[in-house]
Amino acid sequence: MVIIPNGTLRIVDGIKRVYYDGYWIKAYDPPADSLRAKKVLIQATTRRLFNHVEHGINIPGKRLGETREAFEKEQAPSRKRVKGAMLAGALFNRASDIFSKLVELQEQGIEIDEDNALMRECGDCLQEALSLGRMVLHRSGEEGIDELWGEPFRAFSIPVEAFYESRYIKIAQTLRDIDRISDAMVLTFANDPLFSDAPTIIRRFTDEAKNKCETLRTDENIFDVWTGFVVASEQLGAYAPSMPAQPDAPLMRHAADGIRLIKQGRALVTYLSRARVTMPRSTKDYLERCEDYQRIYHPLIPVPATASA
Repeated sequence: MVIIPNGTLRIVDGIKRVYYDGYWIKAYDPPADSLRAKKVLIQATTRRLFNHVEHGINIPGKRLGETREAFEKEQAPSRKRVKGAMLAGALFNRASDIFSKLVELQEQGIEIDEDNALMRECGDCLQEALSLGRMVLHRSGEEGIDELWGEPFRAFSIPVEAFYESRYIKIAQTLRDIDRISDAMVLTFANDPLFSDAPTIIRRFTDEAKNKCETLRTDENIFDVWTGFVVASEQLGAYAPSMPAQPDAPLMRHAADGIRLIKQGRALVTYLSRARVTMPRSTKDYLERCEDYQRIYHPLIPVPATASA
């Protein structure tokens, strides 16, 4: 068996790909390591995390003082969690504001070194925001999204090329979890006569989701990639089980539980594909729901007769 080292580059079907943990992922050339490149990364990763976490925490950096005061005064645990998330948002935006100004100064010929007071303040803001990440939930409300939450700090603290490498590792982990969810969904419905054609639609959707996961918005193929993902998602979302003309109550319950499970899997894969990071608790919970469904309904499904020799 040939062992392929992580980080191996190869052209596959005309596309540059890099190997990580069992997956050949679409590779992109990182920009040169500079303050401007880091500024772009910090701004992009900050926008991306706000796009995936709970609403209402994208607080402007200029309101950091009053946001901190509101957090420190709050005593009720549930309210303090929300205000902590808001404080984290303000800290990220303050860091992004500072870094943008540093780049402007550098472009005016002013030397900016790593020990610059504003650089230290930027790093402190990102570090504090990272420490508050446990208070922030994904938009699903099911769990945090720690890997995504830490990206702006990593964009600040490590070389740009190393940041790209860390992103490929996270994409490989995400592709693995999409495959695990896809396999569980297919196994759950493979022999279920109500959902006999669901596995094909599920595989088409999860394949498109994996394609979306590894493709950046700046890619020239994003128009076809995003369209393929959306269409496959809509097809799975519109799926209806095969029902007799007059189903009884147990069959209706069976169908409703199956459709609910498909919609939950579709939502989770969509979250993973768009965020490009794992959601371990949500994935674990979903896989357990698939097992529960199999335990309840598989004993009720007739076993096909085997052909005689």
